[in-house]
Order: sequence, then C-alpha cells, then structure tokens
Amino acid sequence: MSRVRGVTGHEQVDRVRLIVRVARMYHERGLRQNTIAQQLNLSQAGVSRLLRAAGDLGVVRTVVVPPSGIHSELEDAVAARYRLTDVVITDRGEAAGHPRAVTRALGSAAGSHLETAFRTGDRIGVSAWSRTLPTAVNSVPHRKHPLGGTVVQLTGGPGDPRSQARATRVTSRLADRVGAVPLFAYSPCLADSAEARDAVLRDPVMREVTRAWQHLDVVLVGISAVGPWAAPGASGNAVPEEDLTALRRAGAVGSICRRFFDDDGAHLDTAPGERVVGITAEQLRSVPRRIAVAGGARKYAAIRGAALGGWITALITDLGTGRRLADEP
Repeated sequence: MSRVRGVTGHEQVDRVRLIVRVARMYHERGLRQNTIAQQLNLSQAGVSRLLRAAGDLGVVRTVVVPPSGIHSELEDAVAARYRLTDVVITDRGEAAGHPRAVTRALGSAAGSHLETAFRTGDRIGVSAWSRTLPTAVNSVPHRKHPLGGTVVQLTGGPGDPRSQARATRVTSRLADRVGAVPLFAYSPCLADSAEARDAVLRDPVMREVTRAWQHLDVVLVGISAVGPWAAPGASGNAVPEEDLTALRRAGAVGSICRRFFDDDGAHLDTAPGERVVGITAEQLRSVPRRIAVAGGARKYAAIRGAALGGWITALITDLGTGRRLADEP
C-alpha cells in the first residue's frame, strides 16, 4: 500500500479508510464537497485534500470509455506510426458500402474537425482536386467571429468547365464560412508546356497567388490515386492517359495538388509536373499544418505514401483505411 506522507502504522490505515470513504461519497453517490464536509465534520479544504490523495494513491482512477463509432485508440496508433499530429477516423458510411456514402462521411468528419483546426489570421490553402473537399467545406459551420486571413486556391482548376467552377466554389465557400478573403487561381491546372505555365505564372493576378503559396500556415487537401481506374476525366482528372501511363511505370501511386509520389512517398519529378500551374512540392511540404481528407480501398496506397513521405501532418479517413494503416507490417 502506498504511504500517505507523515502518517504511519494504524494511522496510515485509518487515513486511507477515510480517503476511500470520501472518494465513494463524492464519485459514487455524487455528493458535493461541502455536503461531505458537513456530514463528516471536516473542512471543505480537508475534503478537497482527501480527494486529491485518492487520486495520488490510485484509489480513484479516471477511465475514458469511448462510445460506439469513436476510434480514439486506433487514431492514436496511426498517428504514432506515421508521425502525424492528428488523425480522425470515421466508420459512418462504411456499412452502406458505396463510395459516395464514404465520401459523405469523410466530408462530415472533416467539417467537424475543421471547426477548430483553423486559427485567427491563418493563411489557408485549399486543393481544387477532390470530390470530398466540397462536402467537407459545406460541413464547416459559419464562424461567429471571422478568422481574417486568406483562403488561397492551390492549383488551377481541372480541365472541364464544371470542375473549374467547383474549384473556385470550394475556395469561395471556405473563405465565406471561416470569414477570410478568397484568392483564386484563375487558370487551368495543366498548361500545354512548361513555357506556357511560366507565362501564366507571370500574369499579375497569378503573381499574387504564387506569393501567397510561399507563406501558408495550413493547407486542406485531397489525395488522388494513380491506378488503372484513374482514366482521363475521372474525378475531374485532366492528366492525359500517356502521362498517367508514364507515371505508373515510374512507380507513382498518388498525388496531392498534382505533385506525384511513389509508395514510399518519394516525390516523382516527372511529367506532367513541369506543366502544373500550382504550388510546388517544396512549398507544399514546407507548410506547417497539412490536413488531408481521403479514404476508400482504391486510395489506400496513395494515402499510405502521403503519410510515409511527410506530405501530410493530419489525416481524416475511414475505418478500413485506418485499420490497414495501423496493421501494415
């Protein structure tokens, strides 16, 4: 038995007995400290000291029991394994077994997380390449007290007009919900050549955007997979099939903001990288906080590569992906 300082022998036992009695009255019966003091003829300060002693002796132990649907131990395991600062895992949508249900669940979980993830004055970058991010942004509650700062589009928009509009809409909506100024990249994501890309970046409007990319505090991104299903047009994909084929041969498994990496997360500086109108890999990976929202079996290799390669610092994903990440040998 641990000793209470200054008390020995029978006095020690009697002291611990009193500690247990007070602890049970407070924690099991729900009595207030002043009520306990009156019933036991003690001072309220004395009751408070006995309750602290109960914790010190291990008489009272705090146990957190997560309710169903909360996977805090798994989140901690994934965070520790991949050196992430934060992991959020949702199992909503998995029972339906449909990718859209998982997307909605991820978006909802992300919206809740983002409510407290941004700080006053943050310069926020947001990816234009994700089906999940629009749902996430729509789930972010409007702030009563605006953050200020800016929300910056991280790349030009995908190729087709509807995807272009979606890219600017995500930026605009996030800025509106957090109370910041939007900054748009009015350009396609992929230029025809490196020279054409450089010409776009020299435009006065784009120069303001490129300067903003160098001074971001946090980014919100999706993770794209490079698999046999990633055909041109999928998820607003504007990467030509010949480039996708070359990327697969080079070992690419995924990309963030059209910066591609292999299964270990190593950056692949290959085509079409020199034509991308967007934040560079170096700029992206230097941002202090990098929050990714991605899930689903098809994206597992891309998500794991992004985590291994240090592309992200926080991950919001589904239960199946979380379990695979924790169990990976």
